[in-house]
Amino acid sequence: MKTGTFSDLEIRQKENPKPIIIHIYTDWCSVCRIESFNLNKDKDLVKTINENFYFIRFEAEKTKDKINFQGQEFKYLPNGNSGIHELVLALSKNKTQPAYPVWIILDKNQNLVEYHEGLFKPEDMKKKLKEIFSL
Repeated sequence: MKTGTFSDLEIRQKENPKPIIIHIYTDWCSVCRIESFNLNKDKDLVKTINENFYFIRFEAEKTKDKINFQGQEFKYLPNGNSGIHELVLALSKNKTQPAYPVWIILDKNQNLVEYHEGLFKPEDMKKKLKEIFSL
């Protein structure tokens, strides 16, 4: 699956506005690993996402870069040996401890159209994307 970054996103959205899928995960999350494996195996879903969306994989606890998104700057919040990125907390409904993985789907104007915590099976994602965007 083609992935991008938040800094790429701003430029790409100006050139060619598309809906955005943000996948928030952590390296230690076993559900996240299983989910990524299953999603990447589904060739139809990969093709749909690559052709119709901007896709960002966002590691919640290791991404330390400052990120500008929707006119705000977000930074990494260290906490001992680990930490979390402010953007994860801003995007998550649980502002203290998000449940991973988190899926955020925005329309091309960056309005939230779907929020999903936990496992998102390929068939459920395809159904949801078709329902929202008439693919």
